[in-house]
Amino acid sequence: MTTYDGGSRMGVGSLRSPPFWVCILLGLVMIAAGILVLGDIMVMTLISTIFIGWVAIITGAFEIIHAFWTKGWGGFVWQVLLGILYIAFGIVLISQPVVSALILTYVLGLVLAVSGFVRILLGITHWREAGWIMLLSGVFGVLAGIVILTGWPTTGLWVLGFLLGVDLISHGVGWLAYAWRPAVAVSST
Repeated sequence: MTTYDGGSRMGVGSLRSPPFWVCILLGLVMIAAGILVLGDIMVMTLISTIFIGWVAIITGAFEIIHAFWTKGWGGFVWQVLLGILYIAFGIVLISQPVVSALILTYVLGLVLAVSGFVRILLGITHWREAGWIMLLSGVFGVLAGIVILTGWPTTGLWVLGFLLGVDLISHGVGWLAYAWRPAVAVSST
């Protein structure tokens, strides 16, 4: 029977927090980047689509390289095919960013609507265990999906850039809040 030492010297709880000024700087830079992104969400939507395309191409290349360390022909063939699919997907995203942004936005709308519906069902079935939070999250997901899908294809030109900008701003606000967390919480950890 294997036992594990729970009192290791380097756990997540023992990591030092970044200095105050780093948290503030990171928060302000992220908020500024979010505002910059929201300044031209159509261009940022296209840039996001191209970025996703490059990530898919790089992932596909690594998948193909990794296939050579796979045992057996079956696994090798599937990994190579998956890598080729990733690369082809990335090339399409990069070569046709406007159409790709429309398709990605449509898929995002479908995913938000379906996952929101599932979260609503989970919230109802787990109502006693604070399921109302899951229910509320599901309602927002369904509403976001409906907004994207009913406004499509126009939403395809701005949704990805808008979500990126909002995410950057909220992440920046999170870093600022982390920087100014109460001293009691810091000293008790």
